[in-house]
Amino acid sequence: MRKLIVQQWVTADNIVAEEDGGLSFVPGEPFSEKTEPAFKESVMGFIDSVDTMILGANTYAMSKDYWPNAEEQGEYGEKVNNLTKFVASSKLDDAPWGDFSAATVTSDPAATIRELKQRGGKDLWLWGSLTLMRSMLDAGVVDEVRMMVCPVSRGKGTRLFQERLDLKPVEATAFRNGVVLLRYAVEN
Repeated sequence: MRKLIVQQWVTADNIVAEEDGGLSFVPGEPFSEKTEPAFKESVMGFIDSVDTMILGANTYAMSKDYWPNAEEQGEYGEKVNNLTKFVASSKLDDAPWGDFSAATVTSDPAATIRELKQRGGKDLWLWGSLTLMRSMLDAGVVDEVRMMVCPVSRGKGTRLFQERLDLKPVEATAFRNGVVLLRYAVEN
């Protein structure tokens, strides 16, 4: 059965968005000859393990104009753009993605995810979308939380987790660029 994997960029003190909603702590450099090979291999390995991206309406709105045109993101951007996409929204009628296939809008993301998990294919990736992530955790459809921990703290901002959650460690990998990948299985 396919898994739903949530990925979030976080600070060392568990902040996923700064007080102004920003993400200045996320390393902004696209892949280049300077990118640490182990980090690039990990990120590319992950994107190769999924074929479907799930986004909340706000993350979709922030992404739809950048990613379809993000040529500087190279192969990674190409793969992001070619994933099958679903947008959780009760207000959108359609969700175009530049010249790529439009996302499918779902007003019942938990049911959609349950259905997608039953189909053949690679894993599902819930990208950002903190509100959606929390509701999918509550619905019991999240299988793994993947945190990309940046070597900074912010003290204030929006925290990743607000409720109690039992997690089982799967992987902890530190990269030379300072990012630490923490993977946890969600014990539903």
